[in-house]
Amino acid sequence: MFEIVERQEMAQGTVISNWIKAPKIAQKSKPGQFVILRANETGERIPLTMADTNPGKGLINIIYAVVGKSTALFKTLQVGQGYLDVIGPLGRPTHLDKVGKVICVGGGTGVAVLHPITRGLKQAGNYVFSVIGARTKDLLILEDKMQAASDELMVCTDDGTYGHKGFVTDKLKETLEKHKDIALAVCIGPVPMMKFCCKMTKEYGVKTMVSLNPIMVDGTGMCGCCRVRVGGEMKFACVDGPEFDGHATDFEELTLRLRAYCAEEKLSYDQFLGMPITCSCGTPGSLPK
Repeated sequence: MFEIVERQEMAQGTVISNWIKAPKIAQKSKPGQFVILRANETGERIPLTMADTNPGKGLINIIYAVVGKSTALFKTLQVGQGYLDVIGPLGRPTHLDKVGKVICVGGGTGVAVLHPITRGLKQAGNYVFSVIGARTKDLLILEDKMQAASDELMVCTDDGTYGHKGFVTDKLKETLEKHKDIALAVCIGPVPMMKFCCKMTKEYGVKTMVSLNPIMVDGTGMCGCCRVRVGGEMKFACVDGPEFDGHATDFEELTLRLRAYCAEEKLSYDQFLGMPITCSCGTPGSLPK
């Protein structure tokens, strides 16, 4: 068992932070890499990028939003309990080169993925602008850590309850206009956010990196489930990524793949919550347990 030693509920309880005892993973992990977790023997394998590590204490930090059955099951795990499996580190680490000025843009739980990358870019000697956003103030996460990891931090909320009223693309455009010498953008968050950030940075000729989150099963390149199209070529997010050139990524195809099992995911989640289940023919029933 991989024990949970610290647990925090964030964003009105919809986002959970777990510090997990995993010494070997903590020693080897680098920014941008992920782990695959499983709660129990019948649980689903869930890939999550590490938000932080503490090699000295042998701990890794994962932060996830409760959006379906498996993450709802994860939420039931308390301090002293743990995950049956934690596998990693997986994926290619971020290239943290000194390039000058960079801008890091994160939305929702994408900020958790962005945090170690932002910190690594600053430690590499870059001047780091960061933009983070959420729908409302209560859903904003890791502002303090992003502040510490950045030279300048801008905060946005869709409803204007905190910081700039509007989208992260507003502050991204403003910064690109003021600083024509920005060499790199890192944009991580919901697919639509990354898509529009990349459209904007392309107009300014700024190299852009994104972290993709396709459906994944084994995480080792064997199943092909996490394939994404980048530059017209098929890539596997688990072994070729999860980070890719944002300007070359086919976001439309990625969106379609992410929607492939929406109906089944909703049924499974509803059953976990104890809600009545109705099959497509209109007959009440339930999914197999």
